[in-house]
Amino acid sequence: MNLLDTPVLVTGAASGLGAATARLLAAAGARVAVLDVQLDKARQVASDIQGLAVHCDVTDPAGAEQAIAQARAAHGPARLLVNCAGGGAPRRVVNREGVMPLEAFTKVLNLNLVGAFNMTRLAVADMMATQPLADGERGLVLFTASVAAFEGQIGQAAYTAAKGGLVALTIQLAREFSSAGIRVMTIAPGIFHTPLFDNTAPQVQQALAEAVPFPQRLGRAEEFAELALHIAGNRYLNGEVIRIDGAARMAPR
Repeated sequence: MNLLDTPVLVTGAASGLGAATARLLAAAGARVAVLDVQLDKARQVASDIQGLAVHCDVTDPAGAEQAIAQARAAHGPARLLVNCAGGGAPRRVVNREGVMPLEAFTKVLNLNLVGAFNMTRLAVADMMATQPLADGERGLVLFTASVAAFEGQIGQAAYTAAKGGLVALTIQLAREFSSAGIRVMTIAPGIFHTPLFDNTAPQVQQALAEAVPFPQRLGRAEEFAELALHIAGNRYLNGEVIRIDGAARMAPR
């Protein structure tokens, strides 16, 4: 996919992996809609890249539809959706305080899995209505999973289930959308330095970095973005999950 003047949606784009991806896609010539619940921060990113900041709660069907409509009105129907919105705090299923509330599980699933599906169903409907490009491609959906989908640690039941769901959807949706010329890919990052790590003690960051075989450091958001850019440009990549983790494998805890 040639990104020059191509409308793009990036969720969770106000910071971290999403912001880095929005910046790199814009540098490649894309017209980027910066979608996030943190509208002020989204506006800062959008201002830097001459993009469009849009308030978007990916878990809200009506709000997501409105956000995509706003982006469509400004840039045209998107041909690339990058789902970066997500997160979740660790919590054991049964701990000293008792049993994990069911809401704690479903909240993480709604944000990471249901939210990404919500955005995908809406964005793909727009992609399907576009004219195919010269090679027959209409668009690309990119999910952000996690190595937790494969090596979920103790306390990551909700996050593991959500990211595992995205991994499972990758080939299924790639097959379902293939007749329309729409690809589906997933990136599964390892331990990356994002704003979530800003308040983490230096010794903790160091220990995490030392657990990575090579390069022995935390991943950089720009490296995630570079992979997203490559996937967009390589049309034969479809229906696959790519780990980006420095060969790290997560320990039980």
